[in-house]
Amino acid sequence: MAENDGQVDGEDDVVLAELNDADLVAQMHDDLYDGLADEIAEGTNILLQRDWEPYKVLTEALVEGMRIVGIDFRDGILFVPEVLQSANAMKAGMAILRPLLAESGAPRMGKIVIGTVKGDIHDIGKNLVGMMMEGAGFEVIDIGINNDVDAYLTALDEHQPDILGMSALLTTTMPYMKVVVEALKEKGIRNDYIVLVGGAPLNEEFADNVGADAYCRDAAISVEIAKEFMSKRQGSAAAVGMAAQ
Repeated sequence: MAENDGQVDGEDDVVLAELNDADLVAQMHDDLYDGLADEIAEGTNILLQRDWEPYKVLTEALVEGMRIVGIDFRDGILFVPEVLQSANAMKAGMAILRPLLAESGAPRMGKIVIGTVKGDIHDIGKNLVGMMMEGAGFEVIDIGINNDVDAYLTALDEHQPDILGMSALLTTTMPYMKVVVEALKEKGIRNDYIVLVGGAPLNEEFADNVGADAYCRDAAISVEIAKEFMSKRQGSAAAVGMAAQ
């Protein structure tokens, strides 16, 4: 059976175009879980052809599907290779939706600049966090590996994110996170950003010592923490707005 003929393997072949909306969305959740990029792309196009708004496709079909993946990753049911497959399937849908979302001005969960610190070229964990963040509805700007202070500051100035994410895998590069945070303080912009740090050798005590807002143990936890901070930030903004009225 051809990979892109609108069917998925199972006891009975499923033709995506013949499913009603609810069943199609449920099938897309399953296909995301299984990392089936072609099926996700086709399902996305079918929903758009049925006059679904791009933001509705994103939230109900893709983000919700990745939320399920994230829960099982957090609970040790899924592992990194499987989650990467799911994330790649998500990207197939996002490739279709991203330009449409930009045109419609649809709301996003928030924006994050993420990168590995100076002297460190490890990026698997960072990439997974970025994919999971995008899967949760965040706009992700990945500035890659080996980033010095200037690279972070330039990205923050250019993209004006809500969150700065820094990653390190080497114990020798971990301390550079404090260098970046101190630079933010010197410029008087530390409180403008939620600073999240992650990487295998890090822990909560280290995050506190470098002045980060939180330590993110893995990609699934990163998403949960980012959502919590964004909820608090948006709640604070709303409260300020009401007080000003």
